[in-house]
Amino acid sequence: MSHDITPPPMPGYGPPMPPRPPKPPGENRTNLIIVGCAVAVVASVIGTGIAVTSDSDGTASPAPTVTVTKTVVGEGSDTTGDDGSDSGSAGTEDSSDDTSDTATDDDGVFALDDTVIYDSDVEVTLSGFKRGVSGEYAAPENTPYAKFTIKIVNGSDATVDANEMTVDCAYGDEGKEGEAIYDDGLDGLPDTRILAGRSLTVPWACELPKDETFLQVEVSPDYDSEEAIFTGDVKK
Repeated sequence: MSHDITPPPMPGYGPPMPPRPPKPPGENRTNLIIVGCAVAVVASVIGTGIAVTSDSDGTASPAPTVTVTKTVVGEGSDTTGDDGSDSGSAGTEDSSDDTSDTATDDDGVFALDDTVIYDSDVEVTLSGFKRGVSGEYAAPENTPYAKFTIKIVNGSDATVDANEMTVDCAYGDEGKEGEAIYDDGLDGLPDTRILAGRSLTVPWACELPKDETFLQVEVSPDYDSEEAIFTGDVKK
């Protein structure tokens, strides 16, 4: 009799799993191609400065811009705000100075004391032109300037962000850039909003040498509006 014992066979684990089939060429690049196209479209819009909207038929068209429709000649210069108080002072000012009127044109150039009304019913007016000199702690310091008040009346149905307003100045026959003056009472643009039917006055000052009289002020109430160019002579 044989004493050899054959052990029973071990249980099986089944046949090995077949390898996963490779992905077809190009499958991993779909998202990258789409993203790349989207980035190219955004870069194109930013580079041209044109806002694009989609019509109902899927075609793209430029967004409308706000244009100036008419002007109303102002009634002179003053420095009082809506509440009758002075709009603020900085440095040394000469209250005897004023502006002289210039004729308005149809090309977006207006007199210093005109009221510009946009087709959105937003109004912009400059007034109260005075000369002065910034203080020793101003930026820039000890600089002759022309100070004035910018008034924005929001006659539209939407809110206007005051910090979106842009103000640029130039002076003289050669159009030299006039720096904005930051001094006591001249704090730049307010970080506030102008509700529909409300108004806001902002004191502003631009560099204007004592021997110069011609001043150009370009104002845009928001990012979507064209700049209105106010020009005229500020008396010495």
